[in-house]
Amino acid sequence: MRHKQTLIAILILAAVALLTGCGGSTDAEAQAAAEIPAVLDELDQIVAEAVIEPARWGELRFEMVGDPSASLRPSVTEVLIQEGDTVAAGDVLARLEMVDLERAVAQAELSLHQAEVGLSQAQLKLKQLQEPPDEADVRQAEHAVVQAEAAIKAAQLDLTAVVDSPVRNESLEDAQEVYEDLRHKYEARVEMYESGEEPDYWFVDQAQERMDDAKLDLDRIRQQGSAQMQDARNALQQAEQSYQEAQDALAELLEGAGPLDVEAAQKEIAAAQLDVDSAALTLEAARSNLDNAELVAPFGGVVVAVNVDPGDEVNGGEVAVVLATLDHLQAVTVDLTELDVARIREGQAATVSVDALPEREFAGVVQEIALQSGDYRGDVVYAVTIELPDLADAPVRWGMTAMVQIEAD
Repeated sequence: MRHKQTLIAILILAAVALLTGCGGSTDAEAQAAAEIPAVLDELDQIVAEAVIEPARWGELRFEMVGDPSASLRPSVTEVLIQEGDTVAAGDVLARLEMVDLERAVAQAELSLHQAEVGLSQAQLKLKQLQEPPDEADVRQAEHAVVQAEAAIKAAQLDLTAVVDSPVRNESLEDAQEVYEDLRHKYEARVEMYESGEEPDYWFVDQAQERMDDAKLDLDRIRQQGSAQMQDARNALQQAEQSYQEAQDALAELLEGAGPLDVEAAQKEIAAAQLDVDSAALTLEAARSNLDNAELVAPFGGVVVAVNVDPGDEVNGGEVAVVLATLDHLQAVTVDLTELDVARIREGQAATVSVDALPEREFAGVVQEIALQSGDYRGDVVYAVTIELPDLADAPVRWGMTAMVQIEAD
């Protein structure tokens, strides 16, 4: 409507100017020119629709950092407010269960410490690779080679002693002779029994038992000898392997680190640094979650909505409490176009009428003009905020519709 009035006024002015330029003034033209100031006077008032809003309001959430699908889902333990309560800035509105959050911080601290230890070890390894070998380390490696060589000789002597042991060989020979003698006696008893010379089979059983005992004793001596032989061979093999490892260590120490060794150490440091960075981020998130275990009012106001109860699990992003300054309301325009906003300045007087209170009008002042445009039914609009200092006890509520009249330039 205001656009149409502006266009009409411009058309009228253009028509009057055209007629005046032609010099053909008539009574009808004079009457039209006389009516022009009335249209301009009407255009001094800018009218716009508005909505009543708090000067400040916010949707408060328990800000949990991390993967929302993770097992850590703290629950609400206390809700200290209810709808309609007035709170001050810094008041605690609700609390979460803190045991799991504290445990997560402790685990993150431990993980960060372990990652830092791993990084230090990787850095020390690279430093050692880049430095020339220490003389003491070289002497120690050479001594290890000498000891390993002596261990081989000792193992060879032990193996020879086991192979050539007279005690083991004599025990084996004696046991073999005893077994062979008892076997012959058993066979003789069997022949005597079968020929009828010895009618009692008891003598055959006794001979077999003595032969079987001798066989067991012979097998035991053989197994002991085999075990001693295998132990000696294993000791020699281990000594030879230790000698080769000592030689390799000495050679590596004398040659120093090669390019591939340095590159591998550098990659190990880079991987360890990534572990440290990741652990630090995890710790930061855990500490942030612990700090956010209390929902605190960022400003003073009235609790408009409470959406949590004790025992509720916290899901990231859900609004827990809505807080607003209901004692400080203002009107914000919704359809003020770009043609009108150019004639508005902060500090201009305004009159606000609320649809729910048609019999009353409230004095206001332009407090703020939006820097960025919006869209309203296809028009380019700018939100203008009207301060309402004299609402007093008027029953004006958040969300009511209103009309704003601004004294334009």
